[in-house]
Amino acid sequence: MQPPTRSDGVLRDFTTDARVVVLALMATFVGALSAVVAYALLRLIGLITNVAFFGRWSTSLVSPASNHLGGWVLVVPVVGALGVGMMARYGSEKIRGHGIPEAMEAILIGQSKIEPKVAVLKPVSSAISIGTGGPFGAEGPIIMTGGAFGSLFGQLFHLSAGERKTLLVAGAAGGMSATFGTPVAAVLLAVELLLFEWKPRSFIPVAASSAVAAALRPSLLGSGALFPVKLHASLPWDGLLICVAVGVGAGIASSLVSALVYWFEDLFRKLPIHWMWWPAIGGLCIGIGGLIEPHALGVGYGDIHRLVTGRLVGTVLIGLVIVKAVIWSFSLGSGTSGGVLAPLLMIGGALGALEAHLIPVGGSGFWALISMGAVLAGTLGAPLTAIVFVVEVTRALNALLPLLIACTASFGVTVLFMRRSILTEKVARRGHHVMREYVVDPFEVQRVADVMTRDVDTVAADAPLGEVTKLLTPPVAGGSRPRHPAYPVVDDDRRVVGIVTRGDLMEWTVTGVDPDLRVGDAITDPPIVGYPDEPVGRLADRMALAHIGRAPIVSRHGTLVGIVSRTDLLNARTHRINEEVDRRRLIRLRQRREARQRVGTTP
Repeated sequence: MQPPTRSDGVLRDFTTDARVVVLALMATFVGALSAVVAYALLRLIGLITNVAFFGRWSTSLVSPASNHLGGWVLVVPVVGALGVGMMARYGSEKIRGHGIPEAMEAILIGQSKIEPKVAVLKPVSSAISIGTGGPFGAEGPIIMTGGAFGSLFGQLFHLSAGERKTLLVAGAAGGMSATFGTPVAAVLLAVELLLFEWKPRSFIPVAASSAVAAALRPSLLGSGALFPVKLHASLPWDGLLICVAVGVGAGIASSLVSALVYWFEDLFRKLPIHWMWWPAIGGLCIGIGGLIEPHALGVGYGDIHRLVTGRLVGTVLIGLVIVKAVIWSFSLGSGTSGGVLAPLLMIGGALGALEAHLIPVGGSGFWALISMGAVLAGTLGAPLTAIVFVVEVTRALNALLPLLIACTASFGVTVLFMRRSILTEKVARRGHHVMREYVVDPFEVQRVADVMTRDVDTVAADAPLGEVTKLLTPPVAGGSRPRHPAYPVVDDDRRVVGIVTRGDLMEWTVTGVDPDLRVGDAITDPPIVGYPDEPVGRLADRMALAHIGRAPIVSRHGTLVGIVSRTDLLNARTHRINEEVDRRRLIRLRQRREARQRVGTTP
């Protein structure tokens, strides 16, 4: 195969242009707005919690666990859930659920457009749900709300759907960054779950938004790590092997809680009542769980901190794991509004603290931290986000290696045993497929020279239409078929002046064009051509936009060197498929006897 004729000045590593600067500036505003939204939502959650459980007017975040309502604790979550159900029915059904799947759905099928009422109803419904004892995190609603405001801001300007997606995700990342103080993890979450691409066009604005939100966090929500811990001693090699076992256990737990959420959702779908009432049933379950284990109520940031610092131990961990998992999955399956990150952190942390009783190295807080990250990685299917997130919220830098091992093991378990993650399952149930594997498009790797047909039959530009008509006319019964459905038309220097097809033949027949007219004079539209040194994807894009099935390939000097058809484009993908499935042994180890015989020795 001949090497490409030219690449300098034609091909670049990235397709991003200067418009990314405009998007980055817009994203900084979205990031600042998301930080304010996160602050307002957390304060609203605090206000509702204080009013509902303690009868006082305060916006400070408190745990409902210390309430003195007694049996009335059954009523508070039911009332809150009734409010959420009514808001969903008479406001917008899109406020139901975790928040992240709704953002994914808006990106995938909604051209990144979110209705203004969702931007208001989502945070309010989530604050009511969490503030009245719902065992949820605020991060999902904040991600959805930040994304909604980013989308609304983008809708004020002339932007493409891809650019609106960037601003939507910038808002989501800004909200998460402001809530947890995790700017890097927020960007990774965007890459692993929301962007569905890895391009500077989207990465730079999202990173700008996350950075601005994190910079504003100290003045709005305070500085420092959310769950600070002391540095742990480095693990010996056997401790690193234990990380694999902890990761596998976390992967199994991730699979179970994910299955439990949708098992409960399927049960609710069988109820003979309107879905508006389902959250109230979920609220009753929350109330019962609150009577059994009060620490299972609410966001539980304080309890998560106690877990990773080793201050929450003993049999209470068993009740916390079971009760939190059951009431969270049951109420989430009922369709109420709430996030998944904080509950997963608590479930994973409590599981790790329990496992610490059987592990001879490390402490309760250390294994709670490792299991917390592993459960997050397995359930979300986002290991990089989980690793960096746990490090950022704890500042436990020396836990990076154990986290890498445990999160990878957990991710491997869920990839093998779960068809979809807890986030993508909801999207799939609405009839949409989410592809979570990011790969290089083979069309962007191969050059046109790799797939084009070099032996090209052509038509001379000075040939009369009558001859070309015979060449393209479909055969009568028993006759020979024309060799090709289209031919490039070239002049004496093999420069392409157009392409003639059977469609042109039909048009000429209907309009009664003179059969003695030269075909070069009959062609009026300039040809869509490709170049041998350009990526196949760029030519495929031009062919798709022009609705043509084949394109002449010309050198940079303009002379014909080949042609590409739809079949040739499919062959480009066939090459990549063969690379994945064609297994061969390239180096064969000969037997010792054969090797000795070759060098003339005896066995």
